[in-house]
Amino acid sequence: MAKKFFCPLLLLLLLPESFSADNPTDRRLLILVDDLTIRSSHSLFFKSLESRGYSLEFRLADDPKISLQRYGHYLYDGLVIFSPSVQRFGGSLDQAAVLDFVDAGHDLILAADSSASDLIRGIASDSGVDFDEDAEAVVIDHVSYAVSETDGEHTLIAADDFIQSDVILGEKRIEAPVLFRGIGHSVNPSNTLALKVLSASPSAYSASPRAKLSSPSLTGSTIALVSVVQARNNARMLITGSLDLFTNRFLRSSVWKAGSSNKYEKSGNEQFVTEISKWVFHERGHLKAVNMTHHFVGEKTEPAVYRINDDLEYSIEIYEWSGTSWKPYVADDVQVQFYMMSPYVLKTLSTNLMGLYSTSFKVPDVYGVFQFKVEYQRLGYTSLSLSKQIPVRPYRHNEYERFIPAAFPYYGASFSTMAGFFIFTIVYLYNK
Repeated sequence: MAKKFFCPLLLLLLLPESFSADNPTDRRLLILVDDLTIRSSHSLFFKSLESRGYSLEFRLADDPKISLQRYGHYLYDGLVIFSPSVQRFGGSLDQAAVLDFVDAGHDLILAADSSASDLIRGIASDSGVDFDEDAEAVVIDHVSYAVSETDGEHTLIAADDFIQSDVILGEKRIEAPVLFRGIGHSVNPSNTLALKVLSASPSAYSASPRAKLSSPSLTGSTIALVSVVQARNNARMLITGSLDLFTNRFLRSSVWKAGSSNKYEKSGNEQFVTEISKWVFHERGHLKAVNMTHHFVGEKTEPAVYRINDDLEYSIEIYEWSGTSWKPYVADDVQVQFYMMSPYVLKTLSTNLMGLYSTSFKVPDVYGVFQFKVEYQRLGYTSLSLSKQIPVRPYRHNEYERFIPAAFPYYGASFSTMAGFFIFTIVYLYNK
């Protein structure tokens, strides 16, 4: 009887199309849930992902067969954790595995609520976001709450303090407030990788609605309701303290913010979660740089070495992913450094509006090993870090000018000294 061999390479070839340099959008998503009923209670959010071409796989968070990778290759491009109360993941998945998944360049959506376990809090903390330490605390706002017949504790917040970034939240402004019920978190101001996307109002605070209020640890606009993190490897994370934020009920519900005369027939939740998920999964705000070139002015070939004071031209092409294709990226703040220990030349690149950025400059009067460096960071966009090394040599001995006009006095002094010595010698030898 012939033996059957399992080929791991064949498995990898049969997997759905993954993201790549040519297609950076995530495609394969693993959804971890506490209860499979979330598939129906949050179906509008999941359908919006599927309509955009995502392949979703739902698993219970404690499923013993969960694995993010097989044979050294990751099976998924993104991870969505909608299981705030899970104490321990199943299979080979744990907190370290989730963080390794992000460190490998993959993306994460993490939603918690008042039942958040230490495991979920630990993942958020290691990502630079700290939930309120009080396990019973929720965000309360007695001024900017959503008017509701069933919520007398004002834990249903109508939030409209959004980050001002078209690349993160889309070009179309979110008019209606976002409904939020859950726990707040804080972001260290010195953490440049984490950003508050949706903040609480100045009148909000974090505390237990059933306990006597003493001194809440989080108050006012310092409370973050939804935050994003973009790691140095450009992996992206969305962290929020409200699982209800994604529910069909909140997406379809009308909203009336206390003290406002405007009552919206539909909350801003659907637009908000759709647009921010596009950013998290790299449908928007992803840059790539190609064709970094340099050459002498008037030439096209790239030299192996420059000489001090040479005139050169530098160019690079930058494109932005639109979700379906690459389009030229247009900005006026892209710079190049001619760098050796420190930048000797810093030039802002001009663009032709078709993705090509270029400039020209003179090589400094210093020889050594230099680098062309582009370090580009802009809010909401993936960072670019490119460099190309090139040596710079001094003039050779036969490349200097033979007679320099500024040195004519020294030439005259030398020749006059020789002439005087010759005359002195004649006079000394032949004078009686």
